[in-house]
Amino acid sequence: MNEIDRMCAEVFLKEQGKLFDEPVAEDIEGAMEFLNDCFAQVFDSEKELRAYWREEGLDDEDMEDVTQALEVFVLPDGRYLYVEA
Repeated sequence: MNEIDRMCAEVFLKEQGKLFDEPVAEDIEGAMEFLNDCFAQVFDSEKELRAYWREEGLDDEDMEDVTQALEVFVLPDGRYLYVEA
């Protein structure tokens, strides 16, 4: 897993509406703070994300595409941002 970085904050800020009805961040700094406060995590691959879900007891067997999960944000560099809401 990786640390929350500016790319994570930018993607989350732009796409937060898919997870929340109301904005939870107004700018990059607010997005970084929110992601850190809610212990968002960054995974290098889908395989890492699915392994984390299994460790946490989440059933992902019926999910063909992890991007279907509202909590998953795909980053431009291929990583996955997971925001537990």
